[in-house]
Amino acid sequence: MTDLASTGGGPPSFNLTSQPWIPVLRRDGRQGELSLREVFAQASDVARIVGDVPTQEFALLRLLLAVAHDALDGPQDADQWAEWWEEEDCFASVPPYLDVHRERFDLLHPVAPFFQVAGLRTSRDEVFSLNRIVADVPNGEPFFTARMPSVERLDFAEAARWVVHAHAYDTSGIKTGVVGDSRAKNGKVYPLGVGWAGNLGGLFAEGDTLRETLLLNMVARHTSRHRSDLDDRPAWRREPCGPDAAPGRRPTGVRDLYSWQGRRLRLHFDSDGVYGVVLSYGDPLPLHNLHEREPMTVWRRSQAQEKKLGEPQVYMPKGHNPQRVVWRGLSSLLAERPTRSQTAEAAPELGAGVLEWIAQLATAEGYLPRGTRFRARIVGAVYGTQQSVIDEIVDDRLSMAVILLNRQDRRYAQQAVSAVADADEAVAVLGDLAVDLARAMGAATEGPRSRAREQGYDALDAPYRSWLQNLGGAAAPEEYRTRWRGEAHWIIRRIGEQLIAGAGDAAWQGRVITTAKGDLWLNSAYAERSFRYRLARILGDPESLKADTTASDPPSGGSTDPDPETPVAEVERVTA
Repeated sequence: MTDLASTGGGPPSFNLTSQPWIPVLRRDGRQGELSLREVFAQASDVARIVGDVPTQEFALLRLLLAVAHDALDGPQDADQWAEWWEEEDCFASVPPYLDVHRERFDLLHPVAPFFQVAGLRTSRDEVFSLNRIVADVPNGEPFFTARMPSVERLDFAEAARWVVHAHAYDTSGIKTGVVGDSRAKNGKVYPLGVGWAGNLGGLFAEGDTLRETLLLNMVARHTSRHRSDLDDRPAWRREPCGPDAAPGRRPTGVRDLYSWQGRRLRLHFDSDGVYGVVLSYGDPLPLHNLHEREPMTVWRRSQAQEKKLGEPQVYMPKGHNPQRVVWRGLSSLLAERPTRSQTAEAAPELGAGVLEWIAQLATAEGYLPRGTRFRARIVGAVYGTQQSVIDEIVDDRLSMAVILLNRQDRRYAQQAVSAVADADEAVAVLGDLAVDLARAMGAATEGPRSRAREQGYDALDAPYRSWLQNLGGAAAPEEYRTRWRGEAHWIIRRIGEQLIAGAGDAAWQGRVITTAKGDLWLNSAYAERSFRYRLARILGDPESLKADTTASDPPSGGSTDPDPETPVAEVERVTA
């Protein structure tokens, strides 16, 4: 249990500037907790924040970025950023800044507690379980957590982390109304959406140290895609919030957005820690057209929202698909910035602002050498049951060189995206093989297809990540992709052979089936020849292609398929 700070007989205090509360992993593998002052002073020795859950890490990183942006008042441009990148003690101005704003970082302050509303209460003075802010305890599903059946108490350090997380990722649903909130009707506030970060397909650049991570994500005040107002400031430099919302207010920039007060809450505590909470909705924040303010997500154009809102162009945050690993969506991460003749408003997708910024540093400014590596990290929450619970948390990372973001040499990015397309097509061929084998046995097809596709992507996952990590060092990216095609061919062909071997005698004997092109005797020999031919056609394998095209036609119980190398599954998909 974290000790309550001594205040010399005054009110209780737990000040986040001096008390350890941010969990970190050091470069030597040791874990620990640091205060705000310590985390900036030791940023070069820290590998990363760890957090109780990945979304907490994302929320805490954004808090640190808001502090850094405000303390350093920048970066104003790429030149200032480059000075910080070269200066080991670039965060030297953070401790004096924290001293100035020390009171606003006190979790237990009687008038302005950190990220809370003093005196927040319901009409019945209810105090609720900490389950409402601890994301690893799904409400209504206590059997799926290690904290059964509820969270009775938190130390002050962990409570502070969940306060930050609640503003970023709190669920939607009906919440108990608080005194002074004009939105409360009959003691309730009806659903107003999840915390702001919960709407994002969260994305940030991860370096080898926390110092590098912070700097890589510190986007300049004005870039080709991003802007912050001159009066942009974080929550602790604004008047403390009351119980009611500030309707119509829009974020002034990243300092404001990273500390957005999306909830109103108040912790209840004693000398041993926190035992309860009051939680309600805070400042609303419409999702659309914040692409010039929010740099940590990809944005997609929404025609449905354009019709609904009556606006010519509407961009919404693009969330993560929990069933799809990060490299399969690489095209969104490496999306090319629209040209002047093709305005940004006309693009179907807009890349994340942090990657656009790194691209600028690597391309136009030349401050990051082309071989510099970083990890594109994605973090997101997947909500269920009308966004009232967190069903799943997405967490993935992809190592790459900054040359992939270079706008003047798109060869590397194009080969990386094309290699993903190679994988998609090869896995589709594998899925068709599974369908053909199932048809030959007279079995259902959807299960075999999905299992084969999942097996294919799983087998390609580590090889693609390794290939991409080294792509930036290749002198000829086109030739380097040929290596990937060869490796992918070998991996998928091996899985295909395993499927064929496992199909057994029933598939080897086969049966007559009716297709759109007539009756066909389908067996494992036919399925194998079709599989090898298509795989060679997609990934290249001259010897395999030659062998397959000279093979004899499959036996037939009726008319034969005019294209013996086309799998039945593909024929039926095309002609359906």
